[in-house]
Amino acid sequence: MKAYLAGPDVFLPNATEHARRKVAICARLGFTGRPPLNEDVASLAAMPEEQAWETIFRKDVGMMEECDVILANLTPFRGVSADSGTLIEVGWFLGRGKPVFAYSNNGIPFARRCAAHNAVLPDPIPGVSVEGFGLPDNLMIAGAVLHGGGGFPMVVPEDGRELPMDSLEMFERCAALVSERLR
Repeated sequence: MKAYLAGPDVFLPNATEHARRKVAICARLGFTGRPPLNEDVASLAAMPEEQAWETIFRKDVGMMEECDVILANLTPFRGVSADSGTLIEVGWFLGRGKPVFAYSNNGIPFARRCAAHNAVLPDPIPGVSVEGFGLPDNLMIAGAVLHGGGGFPMVVPEDGRELPMDSLEMFERCAALVSERLR
């Protein structure tokens, strides 16, 4: 079994080493982790921007095609919600009926994160509401994970903690669910 390891981890300064640790955890649990890094595209730096991004897109879609499941890092990135590119990848797996598993290193409910954000940077449209429900992210994201992964919700710190982006604690818990569910 191959798992596509989606998430904004690819932007970390130590992305390659971080991915190696994730791949090792997957191997220990009995499946292959496939991180969408770009070190294998040697000529990327020499390409014009429009060719570089298309090359990355095609490579990542090809890798998704080869994988059986997605294990996605939905820790808020550059805002109150998950990385937009990772959400596209989650939707791609959901749309193909492939299992979706996800985790977040942020245990603060989505509505609380939005309220804190709006206190600093008010919404330009007065009176706009944000759903509550105590979910870790937007209800469509939480629903995609719950129903796309065979009944497992997004794995998050139970006590409302906020772990660093590069923490592997929630990843390892989620990877164990992947191993358990798909064996």
